[in-house]
Amino acid sequence: MGKARALILLCAALGLCRCRLVTVPRGPLLRVEGQPLSLRCDVEDYEGPREQEFEWKVIRETESMNVVSTFDDKFSDRSIKERVSSGDISMSRLGDNVVELRIKEARIADSATYRCSTTSTDSVYSGNYDADVQLKDRVKLDDRVLSRSLLVVPDAVNRVIPEGGSFRLVCNVSYDLMEGIHLSFTWSVIKGPSLSQDLLTVGPGVGVMVGSGVTQRYADGAMRLELGNGASHSVVLSGAMPDDQGMYTCTARLWTREQGTWKRIQEKTVEMGDVTVNPAANSLSVEVLKDSTLSSGESLILDCSVTVDGLTSVDLEVTWLLNDTRVLARSGRDGVLSGASDAVEVRRLGKWDFQLKVPRVDTTDAGFYSCKAIVWIHHSSGRWYEAAEKISAPVRVRVIKHNPDFTVVLSSTLTAKFSGDPTDLECKVLNVSNLHSGRLGVSWLFKDGHDPLTGGTVASLDENGTLMPGKSYASRVEAGLITVTRVEPYTFKLRLLHTTNEDVGEYSCGVTVWIQSMHEHLKMTTEIRSPALKVGFTNKSPVLGVVAQRLREVTASGSTFEMSCRANTQNLPPGTALSVVVLSEASISSSSRKLASLGPEMVLKLEDWTESARRDGLMLIKTSKTEFQFRMSGVQVTDRGFYSCEMKAWSKPSGDDWMEMARGVSNKVQITFEHRDDVAYEVKWFLSRLKGSSRVSLLAGVDRWGVVHKTPRNDSSDCSLERLGPRKFTLNIHSAQDSDGGEYHCTVTPWIQSTGTSVRSQLPEVTSKKISLNVKFAFWDSMKLPLLYGMCASVTVGVFSLVLGLVCVHCCFRSTSSTPRSRAKLLELEMD
Repeated sequence: MGKARALILLCAALGLCRCRLVTVPRGPLLRVEGQPLSLRCDVEDYEGPREQEFEWKVIRETESMNVVSTFDDKFSDRSIKERVSSGDISMSRLGDNVVELRIKEARIADSATYRCSTTSTDSVYSGNYDADVQLKDRVKLDDRVLSRSLLVVPDAVNRVIPEGGSFRLVCNVSYDLMEGIHLSFTWSVIKGPSLSQDLLTVGPGVGVMVGSGVTQRYADGAMRLELGNGASHSVVLSGAMPDDQGMYTCTARLWTREQGTWKRIQEKTVEMGDVTVNPAANSLSVEVLKDSTLSSGESLILDCSVTVDGLTSVDLEVTWLLNDTRVLARSGRDGVLSGASDAVEVRRLGKWDFQLKVPRVDTTDAGFYSCKAIVWIHHSSGRWYEAAEKISAPVRVRVIKHNPDFTVVLSSTLTAKFSGDPTDLECKVLNVSNLHSGRLGVSWLFKDGHDPLTGGTVASLDENGTLMPGKSYASRVEAGLITVTRVEPYTFKLRLLHTTNEDVGEYSCGVTVWIQSMHEHLKMTTEIRSPALKVGFTNKSPVLGVVAQRLREVTASGSTFEMSCRANTQNLPPGTALSVVVLSEASISSSSRKLASLGPEMVLKLEDWTESARRDGLMLIKTSKTEFQFRMSGVQVTDRGFYSCEMKAWSKPSGDDWMEMARGVSNKVQITFEHRDDVAYEVKWFLSRLKGSSRVSLLAGVDRWGVVHKTPRNDSSDCSLERLGPRKFTLNIHSAQDSDGGEYHCTVTPWIQSTGTSVRSQLPEVTSKKISLNVKFAFWDSMKLPLLYGMCASVTVGVFSLVLGLVCVHCCFRSTSSTPRSRAKLLELEMD
């Protein structure tokens, strides 16, 4: 290689155009026995063909041995021919001017000088034609193919580590020391079949490389490197977490530095052990003492014991619970007490023991007590994190006390005869004992006799006498239609001012007792309900049946639909009024839509009818005392479906508001007619009086709602439109004149209804072929009268003119005597 450098400098100094240059890696090289060996050889600045020929030789002192050649298959020396044939030694061409000598498994005997030579293809012999690379030391001539001396022996690691604990990973390495050999360590963890993470790497040279996923942990000091001697180092992981579980490995590598870069020459990885991090939740134990029974007024004392295995840097947060939901007190890990009332005392007896004390218990303090502990673990970085949480098994605390005793009786003092009449119920508390200074409250409950799931609280009076309406009865209570009163100390009354059919069912009253506790608060101790009482009407219940009947069938879009709604009534009191609502359903299973209604005052109201253009086409009238008639003109495709009537019977007791007594829903009447794809058509007729002319006039048209529009005409003839079917329209010309002759055609614009909506979209207009209309003129029939009248008029005028002429001649030009003219005069006159 020294000769090659000198030759390059010489070529540069002389300024030669081309100077062949053969280069190999700079030696000496270090390799490990059994590892692959590759030597690259390049040739540059040469003449001749692009593809160059190469040959490799091995030189040991003065002995030279042929290895491989690119142009001679028999070039190899007999002693290595077998290795060449087996492929252990080979040469690969990487390019026209680059080859590589490869040895699959280096041997100690392969330590030597390797020479790469090229054949001359230059016109002038210049440069170098071979280059050497050494696998032996220049001074000591030691073998540079090292034996497999690298040995990695890790120290045993703790297999099970408690959460928050620490463990050490020690890696010991031994190898044959040699100048130019450097050592590196890498600690890694394998967490799955294909998930491996490097933690720390030391060497080669000076420096520490930290894995990308543990940079913050290394910065916090939770992972640190402890350097030993040159061949033994360790990594300490503290604040172990369940995510640290896995197989830990140590990898040792031998490196040599070639041409300014590190080249790995040997590597060995060993498993240090499979580490399991035992979560704190697995060893956390929380226990409260056994069940206890107390008398009212005694003090309740409960101890909570917490244990966690293997943890030292840990703190606890303890919460006392009653019936798993009510928080009595909470003691933070910093010892601060929160959420506790004056009647509850909490103490910490030691690091792992806590105590709850409730003085002067009463029946409200009975229940299931439990202790919840949260374990906080301290990181080496100074942070705390919640590691585990557990609730103890609940212990039952019973409190014995003599509660008040009484019975509750419910009766009806006023029963409604008809819907709208009042109903009074009375709830009495009898045989009262042990009440002392307690207060009474009452709740009125209702259950529908037909549907047990329907009902709830009507209204109630609390311990302070405050009226609280039920959710479904709030409006009636606020309007004064339902009242709850306390008429005597032990008697309560419920009044339904206007009883309705929905009020028929079973009623009961529940009486509660409130006593003053040790906390100066009123607490409910007892609740007793009365037996259920059925409430209805003394007279038979009103019955309202409704029958719907089709009066006019719809055959096509634009037709008119008529339906009657007739009521069949029973047990209705005098003065009852009827109301009706017309309902529409797209299908049997779809929800109904209100179209129009007539209230008991007979006021028409359009309910969910949104088509303002068709408001005048909807009509609902009362035709008799128990019958109504519904009409809808200009029926569209969107109107197809099922129609029914809902009727209600109303009474107006004592001049108050209308009260519903009964209701009924009729059968369903269907509107159905065939209409392809729910299409409405807009049709227009045009006339062109001159054949082939583009000048046309609009005669008449029908829009998509079936409304006919005609253009005013000056002729004596007239036209009309007729729809013969869903898709057939006819134009009729009445009293046709010759001016009606010409070419006729029509245009059709389809309107398609979008699926599931009432919105229609317009399609392109379609124009029909033109048809010609000729109006024949009856000449004699039209001319005979005018000719007769003309002849008569002509004869009359002629006779009159003749008579007039004779009269004028006779009167104005009579005969007179005169001197005869001379002959000469006549001649002069003729000449003139």
